Amino acid sequence: MKTNYFLKSLLLFVVIISILLPFINSGKAISQQKDSTETGISKQDTLKKEKEKEHYETEDVVITGTRIPEKIIDIPFSVFKTDRKEMMYARNVSVKDILNDVPGIFLQSRYGSHDVRISIRGYGSRSNSGIRGIRILLDGIPETDPDGEGNIDGIDYTSLRTVEVAKGNLSSLYANAPGGVINFLSDMSFKDNFVKTTNEFGSYELRQNGLKTGLMTNNYKFFLSYNYRNFNGFREHSNEYITLVNTIFQVYPNAGTTFSVLGNFADGIIKLPGALTRSEYENNPNGAYATAVSSDFKRDLFRGRMAFRYNTFFGKNNNSNEIEITAYGKAYNLQYTTNQLYTFSDKNTYGMFLKYVNKSEILSTKNQFSTGMDFAYSYTPVSSYNNLNGIKGDELQAQNLEKLKNFGIYVQDQIYIYKDKSAFFFAARYDNMVYENDNMLYGLQNSQRNFNRITPKFALNYKLNPLIALYTSFGYAFDTPAAAELENYPYSSNNGLTTLNPDLNPQKSRNYELGIKGNFSVEEIELEKAYFEATFFNINIDDEIVPFVINDKTYFRNAASTQRTGIETGIKIEMFEGMEIQTNYTFADFKYQDYDAVTYTAGGDTINENYSGNVIPSVPKNLVNFILNYEFKINRNVTGFVLADMDYVGSMFVDDKNSESVADYYYANFLVGANMFFDNFNLLLSGGMNNIFDKKYVGFININANPELPQESRRYFEPGEPRSYYLGLNLGYSF
Repeated sequence: MKTNYFLKSLLLFVVIISILLPFINSGKAISQQKDSTETGISKQDTLKKEKEKEHYETEDVVITGTRIPEKIIDIPFSVFKTDRKEMMYARNVSVKDILNDVPGIFLQSRYGSHDVRISIRGYGSRSNSGIRGIRILLDGIPETDPDGEGNIDGIDYTSLRTVEVAKGNLSSLYANAPGGVINFLSDMSFKDNFVKTTNEFGSYELRQNGLKTGLMTNNYKFFLSYNYRNFNGFREHSNEYITLVNTIFQVYPNAGTTFSVLGNFADGIIKLPGALTRSEYENNPNGAYATAVSSDFKRDLFRGRMAFRYNTFFGKNNNSNEIEITAYGKAYNLQYTTNQLYTFSDKNTYGMFLKYVNKSEILSTKNQFSTGMDFAYSYTPVSSYNNLNGIKGDELQAQNLEKLKNFGIYVQDQIYIYKDKSAFFFAARYDNMVYENDNMLYGLQNSQRNFNRITPKFALNYKLNPLIALYTSFGYAFDTPAAAELENYPYSSNNGLTTLNPDLNPQKSRNYELGIKGNFSVEEIELEKAYFEATFFNINIDDEIVPFVINDKTYFRNAASTQRTGIETGIKIEMFEGMEIQTNYTFADFKYQDYDAVTYTAGGDTINENYSGNVIPSVPKNLVNFILNYEFKINRNVTGFVLADMDYVGSMFVDDKNSESVADYYYANFLVGANMFFDNFNLLLSGGMNNIFDKKYVGFININANPELPQESRRYFEPGEPRSYYLGLNLGYSF
């Protein structure tokens, strides 16, 4: 059966490639040149074309994928960079607004802009809060904690220039990154001093107001963004109020050196409506779980981060060697509530990473070598009191001190062979993770867990021509439990006598992928240019970490072995200048291979069940995105923009037992905008509608909810956003 899954997916991949190849073969790679005397094109037009081509090539650069700046075509992984013009006009309230159309990414939103589940190749799908298995960075600084749990509460989407996504196993370069890396990049691309106000209004009393400024001289560059967001949400008890500040100051002591100070702050309150039963979802999808209202489920947060980075280039052409030293400190003060507890968590994290890169030639062959070290430490006092209808009580229920420490060291080398057409890539990383959890009330419950492993990866990249490449890779991944997932439960092997679960271990996987990507043009149909990518992957996981629930509280366990086989495809075509059509398709065949599960009743009795062969919940088998955008000149000073997109999401199971599923759905959005320039002033107007047809769908699945309750009482469902509108007005001045 395992072989059949693999062969069916591989056959589908071959079919997709066979469809693409005729266009590639009949077309011309964008980088290929024609002599002007043969084509009749003037030298001036040729130079213009070459300039446009150069811009297109240099735009496709990703830092995240290999920890070395490199063109997409030279990276032996699946990588993607978001379109800046779409972000200029988009709503930018949630990460879903800017990443939903990235091929291979599946996002589920619980409510508002927070607790969006990000899943790549199934990694991240187990999380009911926070982000797992995917490394989250903001300007290269980790937003992921040492234990691998990521959080995006502090990211201001209005301050971004682009987002880089490296998909697939990157455990050989980053800790806890079997699903990939997402790097949010602030807008440091400005060429003039500027000040800009950003304003947005929309459904459910959305109000977002901000101020951005950028200042620069030959010796420094400064960026500051302030944003305030008030959003009542489309469900009862789902409102949020948050203030965000993002700033970067860069100093250039000489041509090859940069010193940067990066700051990021967030302060706000987020109310949580909770999941619904099937009948509640059908009858009143905008309602909230009654206990979430009576107990005032919420997150009251303040977080701040400061980072210092020193980066220098030296050697041949001042570019053959690079050294980077980065140090950072983060404070995350959080108050959150459950039906019983009012909890205070004060997490302080300190970290640093070092990187050295050498670009040289070995026997007349290009070679890129890098090595680096990452270290992170967090110290978190946690105190829980009784929750009296959303108000902190005086009875101390628990008091713990959590400590996390992660040390990692990596090496990688990429050597170019056969006239630079082919490149062999090797990387390996060693990680050591230490968890400590001291119970300050009952010292005998103190416990410690330690995990360590080496994860190597091998990859090969081969260019069919300068802008089309085949790639393949094989590597191992190592994904440790988050600290919250290690919480012990009453029926573990030591009956809950320690603070940390003695039975939960990291999940380990073997990852294989094969893909093709590139740019091409087809003159016969006057196709301007196209970017495409198709990737086949096969992942075998041992000890997969999955959630389960006892008395409305989520714990985690290992589920033996899992196989994930799938295909990610995406193509973006510029039919004529300004008109782009993009379509993405993701196929996922994810199943448990060997899973003997234990379910606990409300009284603590056990029920043994076999879930082998079941489909992994909360992952659609088929996912389709279709995007059409057109940017056009209205006159010399005004540019218009129109975008329409449609997403189809296949049906999904809600639990490991596959006892119930949610229906497939599709929804459509559109936005329009105008960007106007008058001397030094800039006015950008935008507006849009999400979920045009007002489709009712499940936007987030609460996996394995309440197995001790009857099926009709289990809270699996959180509804997706109904039809909504928004308007934006940004006014800028350059000087």
